[in-house]
Amino acid sequence: MSTDAPETVVTSGALEGRELEWAINTPELLAEHASINSSIIRTRFPPEPNGYLHFGHAQSMNMNFHLSFEKLGVPMENRRTIFRYDDTNPDAESPEYIDSMKRDLEWMGWKPEATTYSSDNFQTLYELAVKLIKKGLAYVCDMTKAEMEAQRDLAKRRCAARAVGIDPDVEAPIPSPDILPGRNRDTSVERNLKLFEEMKLGLHDEGTLTLRLKMDFESPNPNMYDLVAYRIRYTPHPHAGKGWCIYPNYDFTHGICDSLEHIDYSICTLEFETRREPYFWILWALDMYRPKVYEMSRLNVEYTVLSKRRLLKLVNAKYVRGWSDPRMPTISGLRRRGYNKEIINNFCNEVGATRSAKVVQMAKLFHVARLTLADTTRRAMAALDPIKVVITNFDEEAAKAGETGMTFEVQNSPTDASLGSHDVTLTGTIYIDSEDFKTDDDPNFYRLTPNKPVGIKYHGGNLVCDEVVKDGDNIKMLKCHIDSSEGRPKPKSYITWVPSDGIRCEVRVYDHLFTTPEPSDRWEEELNPESEVVHPNAIVDPSVLTLVDKKDVDPWKSNQALQFERLGYFVVDTDTTFDSTTKEGKLVFNRTVSLKEDKLVKKVSTHEEEQNRKRVEQQRAIAAARDIMMTIDPKDLFKLAPEYKDKYSKFDDTGLPTHLADGTELTKSAKKKLEKERAKHAKKFAKAKK
Repeated sequence: MSTDAPETVVTSGALEGRELEWAINTPELLAEHASINSSIIRTRFPPEPNGYLHFGHAQSMNMNFHLSFEKLGVPMENRRTIFRYDDTNPDAESPEYIDSMKRDLEWMGWKPEATTYSSDNFQTLYELAVKLIKKGLAYVCDMTKAEMEAQRDLAKRRCAARAVGIDPDVEAPIPSPDILPGRNRDTSVERNLKLFEEMKLGLHDEGTLTLRLKMDFESPNPNMYDLVAYRIRYTPHPHAGKGWCIYPNYDFTHGICDSLEHIDYSICTLEFETRREPYFWILWALDMYRPKVYEMSRLNVEYTVLSKRRLLKLVNAKYVRGWSDPRMPTISGLRRRGYNKEIINNFCNEVGATRSAKVVQMAKLFHVARLTLADTTRRAMAALDPIKVVITNFDEEAAKAGETGMTFEVQNSPTDASLGSHDVTLTGTIYIDSEDFKTDDDPNFYRLTPNKPVGIKYHGGNLVCDEVVKDGDNIKMLKCHIDSSEGRPKPKSYITWVPSDGIRCEVRVYDHLFTTPEPSDRWEEELNPESEVVHPNAIVDPSVLTLVDKKDVDPWKSNQALQFERLGYFVVDTDTTFDSTTKEGKLVFNRTVSLKEDKLVKKVSTHEEEQNRKRVEQQRAIAAARDIMMTIDPKDLFKLAPEYKDKYSKFDDTGLPTHLADGTELTKSAKKKLEKERAKHAKKFAKAKK
């Protein structure tokens, strides 16, 4: 990694965060780092392989591989980014996630300097932990999880008392030194080395012992309350194998790996801002180089969730088709939906990276997608809900057509002739989309009705409806004739059509996954039941035949994109089994994004009207439920709120439940969760009363 080039000067003030004394490097450490990196400026992209990459990771990739260097003013030749799997939790990680992240990174077009694994440093991390024990800065602890929670809670209360000038021994007295500072904190180096070695050898059960760092229980930052550096886990590691039964936690690992990999800028999201203290404390304690740390706001996008826990629930509860469902905010889902890397990276560039919290409108992504796809996507005609049209005077019109007959050359792109052209042939039977026909005339509807002709795209003549053939309430077919006479009325619009030899397909039209822009804690109730509408009997013109074969479909690449004229941008889905030679198998398209339409002339179908009605009703029901909640005093929350009604039988003086309806006493953990719920409600209640 070393170079003899002069050191790169970065833009002053760029990517600077809160300063800490522990973050200051000694002259010796600075000199050593400069001798290794010299002119190189190095960042890292370190996802945990416990799920699929999503929008937030796309922003992080963009920041670490591109935007950070732009902000710092680093020349292209001096930019380096390491792709690191932060793989310290074998219980949540899997080879599937590891493989998907590698493929997604490659597909996004980013080229890392190296691909590394935190687990490759397990031996070094272990040796550094031993070093801390020998320095008296780490100890083996046998406190239970409940005891640690009580210890942490007590330390926080004492710190809060000190902050307002109250004697902590009066406000939050220490009941026993076994709790604070803890019965193991001041044990001997020899005892801790022995027990840590026994942990490594597998001589103790999971959950019985941890290695903790001797930090500061009087710090205003709870992350300094002797965090756990190692825990026992008898789980094979997906990358490191079966060689370890003790695993380092994230806080202990990632700063050390940053230093070992000679990272200059460690970039993370703002929820990690309070982790600065342990990050720099650990490197200070080990006398290792301290990279600069910068926190940016995490990317939040309307109508979706990015929490790994919630994404996993979406998949496991089968609310979606899997991690790559086109409604998911994962890179795999976005790719399957038809968003290519240019769209995603351009979107991230537009959003940028700041420290200001924000929720990005989904409309911004749609806008970027339209701009990107407009000039590069090949056109075709399709009907999602086709109506059969029999042209009764077709033979007569075909005879008048001359040498070219009813075949027309169509440019693949209206703005780029270099994309070539394809032929479409008008046949005696064609299919039009149900949205292009209305039985009753409407002055604001400019397409086909029994009393109003419409233009035929590419042919130029008028299509006149003579008869509507029905099967019950359903339209079976339309009998029409073509009017190509010189004195024919000028149509107000032209409709697209598909010839009789069109290819049958399934088209999936996607809407927002949630009914509300910012899903709440009750997010499962806010899922949009109409987020996927399937059109099983759609048809597309045969000119796309060679573009949609199953042999060309791959879940790890951008598949064939098409613009269905007047309907939107679509992409071939990975469920496709269509064989273009035999014309057998299933052809599936996903809608990426709709076209920008003139709202004044847009016709809303009966299906869309019903869909909109359901959505409005659902949103009203959610709003009504929230209004009811805002009338309930926090002390009565668990007695009167509909979601808690009849759930509990006993309460304490503050209204907090102590027993379930069947008389079972609530655990301390369960009460703590309810306290948090009540605190959230209290904030909303107070805000509503202002």
